This record gives sequence, C-alpha cells and structure tokens, in this order.
Amino acid sequence: MGGLAIAIGELVDDAIVDVENVYRRLKENWALPKEKQRPLLKVVYDASSEVRNSIVYATIIVVLVFIPLFYLQGIEGKIFVPLGIAYITSIVASLVVSLTVTPALCSYMLSKEKHLRHVNLKFWKKRRTADQNTLPDGDVVQPAGSEHDSGLVRWLKKKDLKLLHWSLARTKAIMIGSVVLIISAFAIVPFFGTEFLPPFNEGSFTVTVIAPAGTSLEEANKIGSIAEKQILKADGVALTSRRTGRAELDEHAEPPSYSEIDVGLKAEKGRRNREEILEDIRQNLDVIKGVNINIGQPISHRLDHLLSGVRAQVAIKIFGNDLLTLRSTATQLQGLISGIDGVVDAQVENQVMMPQLMIRMDRDKIRQYGLQVGEVAEELETFYNGKVVSQVIDGQQNFDLVLRVSDSVRTNIDQIRTTPIATSGGALIPLNQIATVEMESSINAVNHENTQRRIVVSSNVQGRDLGSTVEEMQSVVQKNLKLPQGYYIEWGGQFESQQSATRLITILGLFSFLGIFLVLYSHFKSWELSLQIMLNIPLALIGSVVAVMLTGGVFSIATLVGFITLTGIASRNGIMMISHYIHLVEVEGEEFNDAMIVRGSQERLVPVLMTALVAALALIPLTMDASAPGKEILYPVATVILGGLISSTLLDIIVTPVVFKRFGRRALEKYFKAQKKNELMDF
Repeated sequence: MGGLAIAIGELVDDAIVDVENVYRRLKENWALPKEKQRPLLKVVYDASSEVRNSIVYATIIVVLVFIPLFYLQGIEGKIFVPLGIAYITSIVASLVVSLTVTPALCSYMLSKEKHLRHVNLKFWKKRRTADQNTLPDGDVVQPAGSEHDSGLVRWLKKKDLKLLHWSLARTKAIMIGSVVLIISAFAIVPFFGTEFLPPFNEGSFTVTVIAPAGTSLEEANKIGSIAEKQILKADGVALTSRRTGRAELDEHAEPPSYSEIDVGLKAEKGRRNREEILEDIRQNLDVIKGVNINIGQPISHRLDHLLSGVRAQVAIKIFGNDLLTLRSTATQLQGLISGIDGVVDAQVENQVMMPQLMIRMDRDKIRQYGLQVGEVAEELETFYNGKVVSQVIDGQQNFDLVLRVSDSVRTNIDQIRTTPIATSGGALIPLNQIATVEMESSINAVNHENTQRRIVVSSNVQGRDLGSTVEEMQSVVQKNLKLPQGYYIEWGGQFESQQSATRLITILGLFSFLGIFLVLYSHFKSWELSLQIMLNIPLALIGSVVAVMLTGGVFSIATLVGFITLTGIASRNGIMMISHYIHLVEVEGEEFNDAMIVRGSQERLVPVLMTALVAALALIPLTMDASAPGKEILYPVATVILGGLISSTLLDIIVTPVVFKRFGRRALEKYFKAQKKNELMDF
C-alpha cells in the first residue's frame, strides 16, 4: 500500500507527456489549410513516437534506482522490499498503458477539431522564424504559441519567457549559483540527526517492570499492581493491561519476576502530547525502587528484540570471562551513559547473586570405592531433581509420577552430605566421603553470545535523535571506561542496523547512479548529454535537504528511500527537456541558438509542470499530520520527494536551458555524428 501511495501521482506522468504532445501536434495540424492537413492517426502516431523513447528510458531509470531496496536485509528489508515491488510494478504497468491505450484513446477522444478549438488556432498558420520574437511580417510573437493555450498557461509561459531571456544572458552566474546551492545542500547533510526507522506512534505504550530474579509470583504481582496505579495517575492514560510471568511454552517465556504492562492512551481530540505523557509515566514509576523499568511500544519493542535480543533501542554488549568483572564494568558503564542528554531507561541486564548447592566429586576416592562419576551423578540427580518412573492416567489427563526425596531432605545441607551412596560391593557410604558439598553464592544466569560470556547494558532514547545520542555515548565510554585486558564492547540495536543499512544503500546507490549514466549514454551516445540530465539529481537534493530541515532534521532509512525514489523522478524532466531540444534540431530543422532553447523550453513547460504537480498533489496527503499512526514510514519518504520535486522542477526550468546553451552544441555534434555512423552501419 505504501508503494502504491507514493506511485499514484507518477502513474499518470507518462500519459501526461504523451497526451500533451499529441494535443499540441493536433492543434498544429488543425491550424493548417485543409489540403496540407495530415491524417489524424498519422499525427497521433508521430506525436506519440516523438516522446516514446524518452518515456521508456525515464521509466527504466525509475525502476533502476529502486534496485538497491531489494538488497536490504532484516527488518528494513521486510518493510521496504514490498514497497519497492508495488512501486515498480505500478510504474511499469503505467508505461505499458501510456504506450498502448493512451494513443488509442487520443485517436478517439481528440478526433474532432471542436475538441481542440477552445482558443484561436489562427496563430499556428504563421510560421516561426529563427528570431524568437518576430514573425516574417514583423508582428510580435506571443511566448511559444501562447494564443492557443488557456489563460493560466499563457501567463506561465509569459513569465517563463522573461525568466529564460534573463537566465540565458547570465549563464555563468546561474551555473555558479547552482553549484553553490548543491554544495551547501551536501554540506548540511552530515549535521542531520539519524534514526533507524522513524519513531512509531502506535497509540499505546508497553511498560516492562523487571523485579530481581527469584521474586515470587505473588510479590511480582504486587509490584505490577503498584506500577499500574502509578501509570494510571498520568494524564492521558486511558487503561492498563498486565501480564506477570509467562508460561514455559509461550513464544516469549519470562520468569515470574517479569511484568509487561500495556498502556492505552485516551483518543479524544486535543489530548496531551505523547512525549509529555511518556515523561509523566517515567516520573510516576520512579517511586518504585529495586526494579528495572523499560518503556516502549508494542511493535517497537518486538523490533528492538529482533535486532539485538533486548527490548530497548540501544544494546551495549560487554564480553569477557569473569562474571564479577563483567558486572562491575556494566554498572560503571550504566553510570556513564545515564547522564547523557536523551538517554532514558539505562539499565544493566538483570542478574542477582543466588545461593547454589555445589557438589564437587573427588575422582580418586570414587575410584577407590569402585564407582564411576557418571553413576554417582545420576543417583544424585534422581534423589534431588527427580526421575519420571511412570504416568498416572486420570480420565483425559496424564500426570508424571516422579521419584525423589522429600523437600525437607533436599533443603537440608547436612542431610545432603550424608546421602547414602551404594558401592559396587553393596555397602553404603555417605556422600561427603567421595565429594565436597557446600553452599555458594553465584550469579543466577550466565548469558553467552558466540560462545563468549556477555552482559548487556540497555537504554532508550527520548527527545533526541538516535544517531547523535549514540555517538555521544560512544565518545563518553571511550574516554572514561577502561576495560580489562581481554574484554571488549559491541554496540547493537537500532543504531547498528541503521549504520549497516545506510552503508549498504549508499554503496548500491553508487552502482545505481552508474547504471543511470549507462542507460542515458546508450540512448544519447554522449556523456555530456547524460551528465546534463543527471544534473537534475543534485538539484532535487537541494529541496529534499530543506524539507528534512523543516520537518525535524532527522535522517532515517525511510528518508534514504525517499532520496532513491526522487532520483528517478528528477531524471525524467531532464530527459524530456533535452530530448525535445534534440528533436527540434534534428527533425524540425532548428539551429542551435537561444531561439531553439527558448522554444523547446516553452513547449516542454506544460508537461514538466503537470507531471510535477500531479505527483506533488498525490504526496500532500501523506505529508499532513506526521504523528498519525500508520504514516510514520511514508511521511519522511513523501516529504523528501515533495521537497525535491519543488526544487528540481523550479531549478530545471532555469538551469537545464542554461547548461544546454553552455555545453550543448558540442554534445549535439557528437550525438549527430554517432547517429550518422549508426545509419551508415545499418546501411
């Protein structure tokens, strides 16, 4: 649906270019004397053929720039690959329609002169000369045939004509100004904040309350109830729903010490800002001591868990051998990052010291009694952990019959030491004769990753972009945390995924730009013309950068997808404009001068503005109310495209004619030489 929403404005672009050219050529044909008028189908066919190559190559480029999306991995791939598929298939379908159905409809629906005669067509009976301002009889010409256009189009062409004359007289200044704007836009980009995905607005929160390991279900339930009451005190909270502990076979099995609270927000109009509600909830929960609090959203929590195994945006993993050293290092790191602006919910992975029964076998003494370590261990496991020896069937229910010693014996260390062990000769000896039995304190859980022990310090980010916050965290940790030898840190979560995805898209994007150049070169056989068309891409970047600045100045993967989409769209207008210049010189006999450039620009003004306008109108609904649930991904994409469309369209009207005047003559000569060479080879 996202791909269709973005593409819907572009689906008519090819048809607009085709119909507009047919419309203009039919007017010229109707204005000729009856004996010189060509058959309707011939006019429609020639007019469609005139723009056909440009339409096809423009669509190929739009498809080409989307290829990097199909190489995205992980969550970003799951989100944007379907968007790319929907976008590409719809654009290709619109191309097929514009090449087949659209010309056929033109031949039927524009078949009569009355369909075109809403203005004075007598203008077209006068032939234009090389002078763009006079006719053979000395009359003054209106801008590029404006007498046959509507009032609005005549006004636009009149203003465009003045702008063209002004800019063509100042080519050097226009190009220098364009370069300065492009460099400025590129220079601003590194100062943007960065995010992996735009913050979701799911309309609810998920609050995780983690009590110390070993907390009973009854006590965890009391803590959860207190947390719910504190959350409900926050203005804007409608209801809460809690789960304490999870069943063993649950997909997200958790111990009784773990509570997850879903917080529903009030839906009435004009409610408080969600950031303010979130801040209130955090303050209210500060009164609960001895527990770890983590606040997120239902879907966002799951995404974070998939990325790093931790339900938080940032996961700092410390690897090493000694458990106590890991713990102390993690506590020190937590203290360092807690004071950084934007860091919230900083906490160390929940671990506690718990009493454990340690039975250490003395292998030499075991051999003296003719025993084996495995046999002794199996007996002890049966005594204290139990062994299933049968099943009890009660109607439809089955119960395991477990053999083990009584609880009073299992919890008494003196009785454990005197546990009788049978020797090979049948004699019984106490356990303490072949093993050391002691109670020791040890960490309740030891987590491993890639076979190495690790502990995680997690945190969320609020009121600040993720990228700059993590960069400051990394800087503070690097300066102030001295790791023991053999210990190291890995940064995971959304930050890691954002960097990885950005790096991949950037590398693949460079190959896409190379592909665009090769496609254009295969069509125009001139690297100068190809580069002139690709100039529209940095021109579009100017508007995109301004749009990002106005909407918060945060750069995410969604923003990057918007830039990719814009690259193909921006190239279209350049192809249409320069292709028409070539057509005027090659087919209609115009000379390379200001008059030809003015005529070509004026005749392409309407389709350029129409294609940009319909695309912009389709995107405007997506750029309204950025906080609306469901628009989080599409909003930055649409904003970037809209800003780029505005700048590329406005600057294209000025810069493309100027650049073509400056560098087009030599490029055209090469183009025509290549054309003649191909014709001779075909002959």
